[in-house]
Amino acid sequence: MKVRLKRILGTGTVLVFGFYLLMGCGPAKQEKQLVVRNPADFDRTELASIPYQTFREHFPGNTAFRIIDPGSGKEVPYQLEKKGGDSIQNLLIWVSVRANDSLLLKVMAGQPDSIAPKTFARYVPERYDDFAWENDKIAFRMYGKALESRPDNAEGTDIWAKRTDKLIIDKWYKEADYHKDHGEGLDYYNVGMTLGAGDIAPVVDGKIVFSKHYRQHEVLDNGPLRSTFKLTYEPFQVNGQSVEVSKTISLDAGSQLNRVEVVYKLEKEDTLAVAAGIVLRKEEGQKISYPEAGITAYWEPAHGEDGHLGVAVLSKDPVRAVREVDGQLLTQYRASSGQPLVYYNGGVWDKAGEIKDAKAWRSYLKQFKMRLEQPLNVSIK
Repeated sequence: MKVRLKRILGTGTVLVFGFYLLMGCGPAKQEKQLVVRNPADFDRTELASIPYQTFREHFPGNTAFRIIDPGSGKEVPYQLEKKGGDSIQNLLIWVSVRANDSLLLKVMAGQPDSIAPKTFARYVPERYDDFAWENDKIAFRMYGKALESRPDNAEGTDIWAKRTDKLIIDKWYKEADYHKDHGEGLDYYNVGMTLGAGDIAPVVDGKIVFSKHYRQHEVLDNGPLRSTFKLTYEPFQVNGQSVEVSKTISLDAGSQLNRVEVVYKLEKEDTLAVAAGIVLRKEEGQKISYPEAGITAYWEPAHGEDGHLGVAVLSKDPVRAVREVDGQLLTQYRASSGQPLVYYNGGVWDKAGEIKDAKAWRSYLKQFKMRLEQPLNVSIK
């Protein structure tokens, strides 16, 4: 649906924020608009991004502003993304755009309405150095140094099954009873000494080479619509050379998948064989593999009355291979020293009521891939 914005005319009126300039009886300057275009043939609700510097070139003035959808008259939520720096890098706008259509948005001076956070990430020192993060759909955690010496040590990415759009990390850790479903979900995913729900590690002669758990953490942005953090690991030995690794992970509101940017620094070689893995269960589940489309997924067997979890690894480009090794489904990549390798991982719980079977999970992942290939485009006119 296209919205036509009216030109505002007035006598002796001045409104300054770089958005409108109306003076005396002369003609008004053309009002600028944000235009969000959806090139895909399906409706979508997600974050659209525009470089903040570009935005400010067209809408200079005070830092306080509101974004309005003239069609509904409602304010559109947004986040100013800093990526860990002091200056704003991107304007992230939470929008709903119909298939093959555009949304016109108005920018106005004034303090925006506060919005309830939809994403959250934090270091959890009270639980063996966990690092946990979540959005309004799902939750995850990575294990820290304090867990390494314990008999319940585990290696990969953990999933917490949620069926609430509320943020539950702080509550569940405080109550310390999150292995039982009290109406919001639970943690029943068994990671063990595997890559769990899509973590990544080097592979040598068909065997995974695990590092120790992360040593440093840095929260780069923390909601309300995107949370991003960086985990850094101490050097470890891989096939006779020292390897360093860092992982920068982002989770957007409304998404079942994380964006993972991993950087390996190699002592000797230029490239390294690595794999993102999904642990398989002894009972029969449903494997989903489209290497040419960069999609590897698994629909787990039922866990008693807890239902089913779907897990996935996804990349924008085709992958080298997908293999089943030692009870894990491994998506194989080649990492170049010092260069970011980007992929996506995550999961879904059928009891959340939106994606209820393997077919729906497969459809979601195919559409997610199309979102990467046909991103929302934000322009100014």
